[in-house]
Amino acid sequence: MDPEKGPQIIKVTPLQQMLSSCTGAILTSLIVTPLDVVKIRLQAQNNPFSKGKCFVYSNGLMDHVCVCEEGCNKAWYKKPGNFQGTLDAFLKIVRNEGIKSLWSGLPPTLVMAVPATVIYFTCYDQLTAFLRSKLGENEICIPIVAGTTARFGAVTVISPLELVRTKMQSKKFSYKELHRFISKKVSEDGWISLWKGWAPTILRDVPFSAMYWCNYEILKKWFCEKYGLYEPTFMISFTSGALSGSFAAVVTLPFDVVKTQKQTQLWTYENLKISEPLHMSTWIIMKNIVAKNGFSGLFTGLIPRLIKIAPACAIMISTYEFGKAFFRKQNSQRQQY
Repeated sequence: MDPEKGPQIIKVTPLQQMLSSCTGAILTSLIVTPLDVVKIRLQAQNNPFSKGKCFVYSNGLMDHVCVCEEGCNKAWYKKPGNFQGTLDAFLKIVRNEGIKSLWSGLPPTLVMAVPATVIYFTCYDQLTAFLRSKLGENEICIPIVAGTTARFGAVTVISPLELVRTKMQSKKFSYKELHRFISKKVSEDGWISLWKGWAPTILRDVPFSAMYWCNYEILKKWFCEKYGLYEPTFMISFTSGALSGSFAAVVTLPFDVVKTQKQTQLWTYENLKISEPLHMSTWIIMKNIVAKNGFSGLFTGLIPRLIKIAPACAIMISTYEFGKAFFRKQNSQRQQY
């Protein structure tokens, strides 16, 4: 097969793209979740979560705001421990509680990460193919436009689901009670209330996606040209994903800090049954952070974010590209017979 023409003829179907992204999301969650479990246990040890207090659980793909409504000591994030650091926490959790404890928060992670990632990556590939057919193969704006649009759509679709799932995590709800809660919220505040926290999420994730996909495509192309390859290998995708993800994570960290604080405040106001103040805009929160902690306050948690984002981006994109390459090979073999 002519290597220059083959990849243009052999296409991957949207269903195959969805399967590839689903596999990547599951694998990424399985590998990255223990990092967050350990981080949260260390946080709980130093600053125990009180009733109504929130913490943000993230696996590098999606964030999850968990509300400690009852303050129950049986919860996985409330288990006792005396940890001296990350490695010590890993070893003691495995020795005292079993290795399964490292994946304690996996179910809610998968509930959010899988649909969001499938929508995101499939939309990106479909938009990229469409734009390239209209504008040409080498337009640098294509990954920026496709990444921005895909992330905007994924965040908008998933946002109400995240709000509902967060409410279910705060307390045990039957589906009837959950339906009553949603109906009441919609009747009181309108449908727009289901998208609380959407704005700071967009401000963080859309620029992240634009920078990530632009840098990823540039790095991937550069590595392929350097080694004389038409398609990226697993290691090229892995390295390009880690580097581009790290750069985007650093630049967008201030919006991540604001988003975490805003979502936490939203749940605090809801739990205390008081109205949300009108001044809680993204820019006001950012201004308050700078006034209180200086400019460096906007980059709080840089190292933990990089430790999560770099491997998550690398594993996700390399698995996704590997899955597409696998299906492309299968489709090629079908065409030959």
